[in-house]
Amino acid sequence: MKRRMIAGSMTALMVVLALGMGVAVQADDVVELTFMGWEASPLETQAVEDGIAAFEAQYPNIKVNYTPGLAGSEYNAKLLSSAAAGSLPDVMFVSSESYREFAAKGVLMELTDLFDDNYSLDDFIESSQTIMSIDGHVYGVSACTVSPIVYYNRDVFDAAGIDYPSADPANCWTIDEFREVAKQLTTDDIYGVYGLESVADTLNAQILSNGGTRYTDDFMHSTMNSPEVKEVLETIKAVRTEDGSAPDASTLDAVGMSAKQMLQTGKVAMLVDGSWSLQELAASGMNIGMAPLPSYGEVLTTGQAHLHAIASTTEHPEEAWQFLQFLSGMDYQGALVKTGLWMPNRYSMYEDAAVEQWYDESVHGDSYRQMLDYFMNAKVDPSALQLATQARDILIEETDMFFKMDQDIDVTVENLDTRIDAAIQDAVAQ
Repeated sequence: MKRRMIAGSMTALMVVLALGMGVAVQADDVVELTFMGWEASPLETQAVEDGIAAFEAQYPNIKVNYTPGLAGSEYNAKLLSSAAAGSLPDVMFVSSESYREFAAKGVLMELTDLFDDNYSLDDFIESSQTIMSIDGHVYGVSACTVSPIVYYNRDVFDAAGIDYPSADPANCWTIDEFREVAKQLTTDDIYGVYGLESVADTLNAQILSNGGTRYTDDFMHSTMNSPEVKEVLETIKAVRTEDGSAPDASTLDAVGMSAKQMLQTGKVAMLVDGSWSLQELAASGMNIGMAPLPSYGEVLTTGQAHLHAIASTTEHPEEAWQFLQFLSGMDYQGALVKTGLWMPNRYSMYEDAAVEQWYDESVHGDSYRQMLDYFMNAKVDPSALQLATQARDILIEETDMFFKMDQDIDVTVENLDTRIDAAIQDAVAQ
């Protein structure tokens, strides 16, 4: 990444905005910030680095050193170990599912006053508002929002003579209709769907659609042992084991393809995945369509995304806040929304004039526009409000036992509640 270098011989004063006030600094007094995120894909990393370059061009008194790391539980563990060692980066991605646990540990700088002076919480969509606010306090600024949806290969539908799914949430398929179409699309060479078993990203929306819950209202106890949750888990498994419409993960490993590549090459007709996958799928040039998730009852998707936060130990709080504000603006967030990686997290960015700034027909196509209200009004993902980061790993482990090892459904949901409750108690006690 090309960075602005400030020559040591320069002595002219520059004016930068810090915490809303003009501050004069020497041109050779460059503040270096460390910034850490995860590397979900090379395209995402490049987009972040491009944004950093734009920030440095606007604020040459600040240099940002970005380190993309592992994602998921590995990333959370790295942050926690860095916090214990007193070596957290100045600014960092914090996953929504670990945000509350990290805030409780005191590793995040409280931003409430700074946030209130510069933003209106009411401008953020409801899911982002709920995620950011912890008992009225803010420790991170929502980066964007992302939601699970259905992608489909139009060419496969055309060849099978099957109508595309509607992008209008009011006319979306029920889960039974979805299963029937997936069966019709399945041949010796093509699977109808993949992704329903990727529970960490797609399960919560299905549970909420079926009238189930993940936690009690205070998030102190897991509520997976319910008829609604069991019905969803059994339906997901049946798509593969009874309908024969879905491959398991080992099939993808055997052919050496990712889920997106399976969709792109027509080996899979539909893919249930996060909205962030649009960036990569659009860049592939495939004939792609998008639709809401199939409904179990209520038509909905979930919304969540990582937050940008500042370490409580940073030595550069003003410059870090300056950078955080940039990451929340149209120059950065808008650019990443335009690529299809993210979706806007503020009501003002869904207004017609703002949409015209970030909507790209070559990326978003014609179906995405019909789903804007669906994204804007997404239910907050329950995992974003959980008190124990470990709950994600437990969910994956136990559902894998059910889906892949034929663990009994009653044992699965009982294990989920027991293990997640224990993880919550451990997290709260620390």
